[in-house]
Amino acid sequence: MKSRMIGATLLLLMLSFLGAIAPVSRPQAANPRNPVLVELFTSEGCSSCPPADSLLAKINALQPFANAEVIILEQHVDYWDGQGWLDPFASSAATRRQDEYSRLLGSEVYTPQMVVDGHLEFVGGNGIRAKQAIETAAADPKAQLQLAWAGDAAADSRALRIQAGKLPGDATEKFDVLLAVTESHLHSNVRAGENAGRGLEHDGVVRAFTKLGKANAGGETSFETQTTVKLGKEWKRENLRAVVFIQSTRNRHVLAAAAIPY
Repeated sequence: MKSRMIGATLLLLMLSFLGAIAPVSRPQAANPRNPVLVELFTSEGCSSCPPADSLLAKINALQPFANAEVIILEQHVDYWDGQGWLDPFASSAATRRQDEYSRLLGSEVYTPQMVVDGHLEFVGGNGIRAKQAIETAAADPKAQLQLAWAGDAAADSRALRIQAGKLPGDATEKFDVLLAVTESHLHSNVRAGENAGRGLEHDGVVRAFTKLGKANAGGETSFETQTTVKLGKEWKRENLRAVVFIQSTRNRHVLAAAAIPY
């Protein structure tokens, strides 16, 4: 049974957070911000999800944390699709990923759910909890991760060069290197289900998700490759980003993350 959260409560929590945040001015001499990966498991079929979607988009737009560069992944699960509305962005891959988090983190499977840096989970519309989790994750050490495109930006595919530095932590641990292609400024007019009659906006929606390989925890360069990123016909390239991150196979902690516009 999939849990559902109460929309009014989530909206109050979100508004309390948004009222307190604002863009942060950063002098050029300021310390670089640590990347923090924020995943939101959501669905257009869930009436409690739009406030969480809005919170994620606001965090992404404002980047209100002096010590964190927030990289977002909005992942639409497909288990709501039998409730009257087929979410156009839903995928079984997102559902499987959430199920994996549920097993490892000992949480229920529900929407909206946020997972920060692979190990801090909470109700996705809880802005106060999101702020706390992002600030906590920003204090963890991360490896350097460099991304660069090769080839014409107007083409339907481009080569992405990836190089990761030495990973913090246990050198005997195993790590997955993952690539997500995201699209922002997406809109849906929902015609059925719990959100019938609403126009919904989305940022950072995962369009493709790929495992690139394993990182070497013991080396000064933990991972290096070049991979081809192919665009879907309906995607708008000006709204796309490639997100690469390195995640422990044992506890799913994220030890490196970076994003680059297409």
